[in-house]
Amino acid sequence: MAGSKEQKSVAVAQVTKLVDLADYQEHSVVSRTIIDRKTGTVTFFAFDEGQGLSEHTAPYDALIYLVDGEAEIVVSGRATRVEEGEVIVIPATKPHSLRAVKRFKMILTMIRS
Repeated sequence: MAGSKEQKSVAVAQVTKLVDLADYQEHSVVSRTIIDRKTGTVTFFAFDEGQGLSEHTAPYDALIYLVDGEAEIVVSGRATRVEEGEVIVIPATKPHSLRAVKRFKMILTMIRS
C-alpha cells in the first residue's frame, strides 16, 4: 500500500458521515480505524483511482461496504465489480485482492470470533 496513511480512531458516541471519515489522496490509500477490539475491527479506507491491495488472505470473514465509488474485488480468482451502496462478504482464508476502478471509499469489518 504505497502512500498509505493510518489515522486515529473515531471517538465513541460521535456522529459522523461515513463518506467524511477520510479524504482521497492522490496516488494513495488512506485508512482510518473506527473500532479495534479482540473480537474484530472496523476500518475505513479511501482508495485513489488505480490503487489497490494485492492478493492476500485473512483468517477471518470480512465484510466490505462501498460508501462511494467503484472497485473490482477478486475472491478466489473470481472478479466482481462492487459499486456505491453494495456489500461483499469475503470468507476467511480465501485469497482476495481489490483495485479502484474509480476512486472509492469503503468500510471493512472483520469478525474474529
